Amino acid sequence: MTSRRVAVLGLAVLVLGAACGRPPKAGVAAGPRTELSRSVLLDKIKGGWAGQVIGCTFGGPTEFRYPGAMIQDYQTIPWDDTLVAKRFERSPGLYDDVYMDLTFVEVMAREGIDAPAAKHAQAFAHAAYPLWHANQAARYNVLSGVLPPDSGHWRNSPHADDIDFQIEADFAGLMSPGMVNAGAEIADRVGHIMNYGDGWYGGVYIAAMYSLAFVSDDVRYVVEEALKVLPPQSTFARCITDVIASYRADPADWKRAWLAVERSWAEDIGCPDFVFDPGNIDARVNGAYVVIGLLYGHGDFGRTLEIATRCGQDSDCNPASAGGILGTMLGYGGIPASWRDPLKAIEDKPFPYTSMSLNKVYETSLAQALEMVHANGGGVEGESVRLPVEPIRPVKFETSFPGLYPVERRRAGLQLETSAELEFEGTGFVLTGGPSKMVGDRSDPYVYEVELRIDDRAPAAIAMPVDELVRRLEIAWAYDLGPGRHTLRLELRNPRPGEFIRVDDLVVYGDKPAVPRF
Repeated sequence: MTSRRVAVLGLAVLVLGAACGRPPKAGVAAGPRTELSRSVLLDKIKGGWAGQVIGCTFGGPTEFRYPGAMIQDYQTIPWDDTLVAKRFERSPGLYDDVYMDLTFVEVMAREGIDAPAAKHAQAFAHAAYPLWHANQAARYNVLSGVLPPDSGHWRNSPHADDIDFQIEADFAGLMSPGMVNAGAEIADRVGHIMNYGDGWYGGVYIAAMYSLAFVSDDVRYVVEEALKVLPPQSTFARCITDVIASYRADPADWKRAWLAVERSWAEDIGCPDFVFDPGNIDARVNGAYVVIGLLYGHGDFGRTLEIATRCGQDSDCNPASAGGILGTMLGYGGIPASWRDPLKAIEDKPFPYTSMSLNKVYETSLAQALEMVHANGGGVEGESVRLPVEPIRPVKFETSFPGLYPVERRRAGLQLETSAELEFEGTGFVLTGGPSKMVGDRSDPYVYEVELRIDDRAPAAIAMPVDELVRRLEIAWAYDLGPGRHTLRLELRNPRPGEFIRVDDLVVYGDKPAVPRF
């Protein structure tokens, strides 16, 4: 995609009124608005950020406690007037979805809406917050001189398809009201810092749904129209298409859709934490849960959060995405008071690791959205905001880990103090592990140096910091080996007395899926 800002709406079939807070009507044919008032635009931006925070708070205690399982109906998920304030104070890490978004909002506030990927990458990599999965892999890459888009590419990150950018793309949609292509261009710059393929598509799709939630009150229209931004042959698009088909077949039974996703899409092949494990942090599956919540919630805010959460897996991020999208559609004033009012206690408090509170980001996002409208050919005249209209264009096709299939997970359980050797048969591998001693601050700057030799290839030097903030998530990986028997030789070049590198598991890939025995 070019760096020129482009705006997008699907071609208008029916122009709706701009009333804010009207309950959306799932399944009713609808086309987009082409004009909003400034006050309605602000109300919808506030609804998007508020919905995200509410969803994150609601689902937080269930996160990854239900891998590969639904949260049953009899399991109560609590909500009351005190929860937001309590969790904001006691569990600030719960809001990583939000403060990661705000990193990119702050970069654009300083550098402008066209801030290049490198500016976002450096701010993200040097931030003081802890990271995991694709985000941490990207931080390590950026700090090692591997910049976007290479920092998120699957050859450089086993976590390329993880959920990370999907939960951080809200800002791109909230600053692109009705402008799906413009949001996708922002997603191209920012999302490829940490993700590729389905991992990137998750963020592109979430941003597109936010964009369309400004201009339509029809949940089903938003879900289906946003899908046009993805290449239809991508596995992410195919997974969401299956959810939509399940909804059309039975719009009352969300569990039927959940089971269809489990049956066809629940195998995580990338993330080393969850290969051969019922847990799944893949953007595709968790994105499907967001859509299940939106469709089967039928525009009811509480029901949408309940369903997105009860789908399990990353069950704070998924209701955060669903709540933010529906909150944008309803507007801040349209979110039921029982959900909205608990936010008031923290709306003036900056999120951890940022200078931004909710009240500040409401105004910042409005300013950025108006700038985007101007930059893409729309107009602002007094209270009226005229949105540009352009057909949605699919982003480029890309896929992670092509032709790779997990075939074995083997416990190594070694302590690398001098050297070690492992053998396997396949076409690729990931070797998990890390320093035996890790610290969560900058008090120990030591960096282990490991030399890896794969078969007769030239040796590769691997830096493994002790500092958790800048840690390398896995020891080593390679996905381009020819079929056959391979040998890994590891040597620790700078050991420290009493310490070692843990060599935990060897995940092996082949060029064809394992054949069931029955």
